[in-house]
Amino acid sequence: QVQLVESGGGLVQPGGSLRLSCAASEFFREPYTIAWFRQVPGKEREGVSCISISDGSTMSSDSVKGRFTMSRDKAKRTVYLQMNSLKPEDTAVYYCAADLSVFVCSGFAVINYEYWGQGTQVTVSS
Repeated sequence: QVQLVESGGGLVQPGGSLRLSCAASEFFREPYTIAWFRQVPGKEREGVSCISISDGSTMSSDSVKGRFTMSRDKAKRTVYLQMNSLKPEDTAVYYCAADLSVFVCSGFAVINYEYWGQGTQVTVSS
């Protein structure tokens, strides 16, 4: 069973930056995409950003566009979420997830993502 492991969460002041990592325990067979979701208590899980492992194309939600950037290192089986200009409303548990059925990102429907990490807490507060 392939596992996804997130890291890099923590406490940061508003306007600061963090970089999250999502590492896969084994190689998935391409093509597939990896997305970042976030969730706060009492709310639905929200898709944030997604990357195609094959061609590196990305998509982001309007709430983070221009502030968050995804990248991938195929050799390390790792994707990254660079988060800049963080706001208190970015506070959440962040999860990475893999969709093995598509070549490029097609959206953030939770049901399409077969593998999930355990989550990492990001807190933006002064």
